Amino acid sequence: MSRVAYVNGTYSPHGEAVVHIEDRGFQFADGVYEVWSVFDGRLADFDGHMTRLHRSLNELRIDIPMSVASLTRVLRETVRRNRVKNGIVYLQVTRGTARRDHPFPTPGTPPSVIVTAKSISPARGDAQAQKGVAVLTQPDIRWGRCDIKTVGLLPNIMAKQAAREAGAYEAWFVDDMGLVTEGSSTNAWIVDEHGKLRTRDTQANILKGCTRTTLMELIKEHGVELDERPFSVEEAKRAREAFFTAAGAFVTPAISIDGTRIGDGKPGPITLKLRALYLDQARRDAV
Repeated sequence: MSRVAYVNGTYSPHGEAVVHIEDRGFQFADGVYEVWSVFDGRLADFDGHMTRLHRSLNELRIDIPMSVASLTRVLRETVRRNRVKNGIVYLQVTRGTARRDHPFPTPGTPPSVIVTAKSISPARGDAQAQKGVAVLTQPDIRWGRCDIKTVGLLPNIMAKQAAREAGAYEAWFVDDMGLVTEGSSTNAWIVDEHGKLRTRDTQANILKGCTRTTLMELIKEHGVELDERPFSVEEAKRAREAFFTAAGAFVTPAISIDGTRIGDGKPGPITLKLRALYLDQARRDAV
């Protein structure tokens, strides 16, 4: 069956779905996005993603395009029409279509809403997690509002491509002080050399990941000590374990950073425990 996309009120075959050439998402990357994981046809971390969507739209002063109930119906219908049992559903909202000009268009210009969905094999991710993946560090050259989930992702794309060309799965951004900020599409974590679980706090202008937030709640419930504090690349290389979190990656162990083996070069017990806890919770709470 061919894929189906939702664009501004219409469900169309994926290959025929289009937006206007002067859509501000295309012209200026003037938009935001969210990605929900899909478990058994249901959306994981639903409220977290919806809350972050509204925050991003408000920060950029883009009108909220429809009610939560209406948008939820669109997301679920797109998942249904694409027969996605396990995978992701992607939402993009832009400031809409208007004559190309840098200032905001006339008030009342309707935002554009695009939704797509695709299947992803859970077995592939599970096999990857059991083996672990490599990480490459890259200078953080992104704009100063990384806390907004904007569609302006060119630095992220360049970093991710550099990682793939180096045989790594993910890239971790590093600021001018040599501290890891976050991944190109993930949040970064380590179990440091003293056995303490660490991740950077979101006050540091990084994206507040929804998977990160859910995992932090699970960590608290299970009495695991967490230190929300930046760590350097060198600290990461000396760590006992390293991993990253995201809607598509869940909790994925990193077994090397810039070619340096982390721990014994295998996914660590804390990482694998946290992955199992997250997946169990996400499947149970998906809506």
